[in-house]
Amino acid sequence: MDFKFAHNNINVYDLDKSLKFYEAALGLKESRRKEAEDGSFILVYLTDGQTPHLLELTWLREMDRPYNLGDNEIHLAFITDDFDAAHAKHMEMDCICFENKDMGIYFIADPDGYWVEILPAKK
Repeated sequence: MDFKFAHNNINVYDLDKSLKFYEAALGLKESRRKEAEDGSFILVYLTDGQTPHLLELTWLREMDRPYNLGDNEIHLAFITDDFDAAHAKHMEMDCICFENKDMGIYFIADPDGYWVEILPAKK
């Protein structure tokens, strides 16, 4: 029996704001969308255009407040081929929430407070 990653899901409060963030910060593009017939939810799948792994954003009509992320120990991670340019871009976007210079990594926060780890490509 084989298992392969398909996608990760996060719930978002403001879908348009999240879509703009993920495209601007990480270059992710919408690959497909599913909208409930009754309008109760929208699922948007984002792709990096390089790997089969997707990020699923779920918007729920009934959510009337931002999500409580608790201790927020869960995060996504992305590898970049130009760490310095990525860092400069994210500094300009003012979305860097934590840096570990000793490890050579940093984290950005999306509009809902989810953390995304940015890693340099291995040389």
